[in-house]
Amino acid sequence: MSDSLGAPDERMGELRDGLERTRQRIASACAAAGRDPADVTLVVVTKTWPADDVRRLAALGVRDVGENRDQEARAKAAETADLGLTWHFVGQLQTNKAASVAGYADLVHSVDRVRLVDALDRGAERAGRSLGCLVEVSLDPQGSPGRGGVPPAQAGDVAAAIAASEHLELRGVMGVAPLGGDAGPAFSRLAGILADLRRDYPGLDVMSAGMSEDLEQAVAAGATHLRVGSAVLGTRPPLG
Repeated sequence: MSDSLGAPDERMGELRDGLERTRQRIASACAAAGRDPADVTLVVVTKTWPADDVRRLAALGVRDVGENRDQEARAKAAETADLGLTWHFVGQLQTNKAASVAGYADLVHSVDRVRLVDALDRGAERAGRSLGCLVEVSLDPQGSPGRGGVPPAQAGDVAAAIAASEHLELRGVMGVAPLGGDAGPAFSRLAGILADLRRDYPGLDVMSAGMSEDLEQAVAAGATHLRVGSAVLGTRPPLG
């Protein structure tokens, strides 16, 4: 890929380097944990970056792309529909956006209430497709400002609603490490919640945890999906 002047695409080189560094980190973390890197899916979160970067990433072998805002995700998914990518919705989701997300996402990581389950199920039905869902579990200390996620004690209720729905598939759990806290113990708690849910739903196969700053701790705890943005794409310069 080259720019409009035909010069070599410097951005492609930046993304190649970011991907290589990230994949090396994942490989090293898997080696330390005694895991096969093939069992860990790298979801590159492209929020605020253009669809051209999605195309560059696809050319570099990325198949899983994440977004956290419906308007941006919907446009990028449409613009890159020819690439056959797997789209992950990883941000907080309002019920009035659920039908839109159900039209293009393959896996919604942030399902944290029964009302949202119902809205996603209706949206998937209208779109004529099945939609994978993860229960987002809050890993923040009790009483701290919430950033989304169902309290651990209520994870089973949301899981049951997903499992009972007609057009949704319960796949596992997602969590975000507490702000300023130790990610390792938080991710271990998430792994325990997944193990508990597997007693009722033995087919669960996804634990989404870990971002650019804490992917090693997530791999150590058993994460199957890592949501990585800045480590691959870099820090976007301020607009304006």
